[in-house]
Amino acid sequence: MDNDRRAHAGPAEFVHGSGIRQDLSFLVKSPRRRDTFKLVPFIVVALVAVLTADVLLLVQSGERLRPAATRPQPTPKPSLMAQHQQQQRPAETAEPVAPLKKLHKPHLFVLTRKPFTNELLQKVAKLRGVRALELADAASITLDGKRVQTLAVNPSTFRAYTPKVTASSDALWQNVAAGDVAVSFVLGNDGGLSLHRKVAGPAGPLRIGAYATTGFGAVDAVVSKDVGRTLGLPHDNALIVSAPDVDSEALRKKILRALPKGTQVAPVNPVLPQPQQKVVQNWPAGSFMTADQITVALKAAASKLGRPYVWGAEGPDTFDCSGLVQWAFAQAGVRMPRVTHQQWVTGPQVPLSQAQPGDLIFWRLDPTNPGYISHVAIYWGDGKMIQAPRTGDVIKISPVHTRGFAGVVRVSPIAAAKVR
Repeated sequence: MDNDRRAHAGPAEFVHGSGIRQDLSFLVKSPRRRDTFKLVPFIVVALVAVLTADVLLLVQSGERLRPAATRPQPTPKPSLMAQHQQQQRPAETAEPVAPLKKLHKPHLFVLTRKPFTNELLQKVAKLRGVRALELADAASITLDGKRVQTLAVNPSTFRAYTPKVTASSDALWQNVAAGDVAVSFVLGNDGGLSLHRKVAGPAGPLRIGAYATTGFGAVDAVVSKDVGRTLGLPHDNALIVSAPDVDSEALRKKILRALPKGTQVAPVNPVLPQPQQKVVQNWPAGSFMTADQITVALKAAASKLGRPYVWGAEGPDTFDCSGLVQWAFAQAGVRMPRVTHQQWVTGPQVPLSQAQPGDLIFWRLDPTNPGYISHVAIYWGDGKMIQAPRTGDVIKISPVHTRGFAGVVRVSPIAAAKVR
């Protein structure tokens, strides 16, 4: 993602507002037919409601005329992501975030070179199986000296596309709306960005308001659209697609055909064709690393013992956990994907009791998204592993622990090369 592009005016207007409406649910039409006669009782109820509302408006007119600053505002409740030290943002600094309604599981993440127009949005919305869409601004920015993939979003609507624990936190999204940055648990915990600390950003200091895993792979920070504009993020260049009932790969190809050249479409929670979901993967001889490759990878990792952990670092002098794996295996000619949740699918899972040197061990340590793979180490043998632990620590060999243990993967170079 290119953070050198600067924000610019959005495309054509929708009714009652400039730019593209953030809530794109109106684009996706329901296939259900309506029976006009069945609507009669609802019309009667609606007329009664309108008359009642007129009376309420008269009664409440004094309240409506009160200045916004003196009107009582709801106070966000603390959450696991905005913990005990939480300092509530002043209510006047942001509009209240809308309550969470229905969750939408994201399946594809679309990135374009230019902002989405109404015409392009309509093309995606009309594709079979598309249930919901959400616009965002996406770029890589420098945060506390680290390159961080960042989304600028509308907190009221984007929250519905995040994992349930993240989506349910009113305090988290109110803080984002007020100007804070929410960072992933991995970036915050392993990268040393503690809650409520102010860190250097592209346009001045930003406050770490919450730990909030978005569920979008390498995306590690979320800000509001207003903050995104001050940071210079490109406008409306990202689209989140929810399509739970169609093959994600087939839909991906259709989106690429419908949108301009240069568009990228990445699976988030891919839906597989039904037959593939029932097939048991066979791993014939030759699928895995040779003894020589394993030896080279282990020696390469060991050559970095004592080097410091740096979040996002890929070597050759500093590493994070998945960066060390990627670099060490590359020395053995094995092309590994970059982040932990991608490395998790680079081969079959084996029991910990059957782990062999060169296997990868994974953990789920993120309380904001318990299913997320957040840490990886290389099995050394004899119950030990070599790992890059976290900020403030160094690459070292240590005993394998099972707190938050997710599983062991035996790497297949063929499978690893296919992971996006």
